[in-house]
Amino acid sequence: MSSIITESSPNLSLLENGGGESDKPTTEMSRRVQRTLSASSLIRKRSDLKLISRVRWEFLRRILTNLQEVVLGTKLFILFPAVPLAVVAHRYDCPRAWVFALSLLGLTPLAERISFLTEQIAFHTGPTVGGLMNATCGNATEMIIAILAVGQRKMRIVKLSLLGSILSNLLFVLGTSLFLGGISNLRKHQSFDSRQGNMNCMLLYLALLCQTLPMIMRFTMEAEEYDGSDVVMLSRASSFVMLIAYLAFLIFHLFSSHLSPPPPLPQREEEEDVYDDDVSDKEEEGAVIGMWSAIFWLIIMTLLVALLSEYLVSTIQDAADSWGLSVGFIGIILLPIVGNAAEHAGAVIFAFRNKLDITLGIALGSATQIALFVVPVTVLVAWIMGIDMDLNFNLLETTCLALSIIVTSLILQDGTSNYMKGLVLLLCYVVIAACFFVSNSPSTETDTAKANHTIAKR
Repeated sequence: MSSIITESSPNLSLLENGGGESDKPTTEMSRRVQRTLSASSLIRKRSDLKLISRVRWEFLRRILTNLQEVVLGTKLFILFPAVPLAVVAHRYDCPRAWVFALSLLGLTPLAERISFLTEQIAFHTGPTVGGLMNATCGNATEMIIAILAVGQRKMRIVKLSLLGSILSNLLFVLGTSLFLGGISNLRKHQSFDSRQGNMNCMLLYLALLCQTLPMIMRFTMEAEEYDGSDVVMLSRASSFVMLIAYLAFLIFHLFSSHLSPPPPLPQREEEEDVYDDDVSDKEEEGAVIGMWSAIFWLIIMTLLVALLSEYLVSTIQDAADSWGLSVGFIGIILLPIVGNAAEHAGAVIFAFRNKLDITLGIALGSATQIALFVVPVTVLVAWIMGIDMDLNFNLLETTCLALSIIVTSLILQDGTSNYMKGLVLLLCYVVIAACFFVSNSPSTETDTAKANHTIAKR
């Protein structure tokens, strides 16, 4: 996932003005959107096109160049063989746990390549369209998995995977980044714009309210009178509210951010920041493939993600039984960590470079996007498909989400960071992982309903 909240980029004036350097300062909107696209570049591998340049035919040379940039242009290309292996394993009825593992590994480079291709399209379309694309495609993998699980009526897996993505970004990604960034910058003062964290936490509290009320409403009703329709209707109404909030969030950051310029930095820190920007200027590259080629490859990668996601959803229960793990642990812990490994690595690398605003943009931006966009869209898509899906994530899961948001907001409120804050977030994630590792949470919606009835009677 690429977040919306980001920093400046040196190439933006070139994109906006069609060439040359612009004396006009880059707007805050352009800065944020353009640096969004840098996280995937950290995972990119420099392409050697010397051999391809010797090909005589230009058409063939373009095809080979695209293959080189899209398939081999990432440090995760070593995981691409997992994609055909997953298809073969599914086709020839190999153990379903192996199909699940290969599908999960194959999704890792595909998710990173979707981010890369979105970046390439944004280079051609400009910052506003690029920001909107990141707002919708940033968590494409999570959305595809959720919608396919809805189609198979595996609501429990839908909720677990979405909740796991939020918790992973809030605690694991952010915690790892703050911890390692604090250790690597012990002699430097790590700070960030606290308004960014406050904005995201405020929206996460809204999402928490929309998910808590259906659960509370469920437990306030008599078990004999409960049929689920009222909770489903409330969940659909809450989904519209969350989408309105997310739309306002997009408008604010894409068009209104110039109204609140970032606070001035201390002289020494400002000099270091300028030096870092100069270094990144040298590393920054423009588009390496054409727009239509990027769109074509984006469609291909999305179809492959959909195929592997279908394998993933259909085999998760078999993998849980084979490995002796609960579906809750796989959905909340394993899926988010492995599926978004490239994005997580980008957040950590930016923390190493003392660029915490970008790190927060990746971690908090992704969590906010899933909570306010992916979750409500999944509920509404289920409604369109004639399937009832509510926002009742059950007591244990909702409590974990609430406490995670509270701890994260408290840690980020003063605009400073150190390794202790990251360690606290990581330890919170470890406790939650241990909770779902030892718990025998219901694996199906029927079992969940029975458990809720039992609690309500008590």
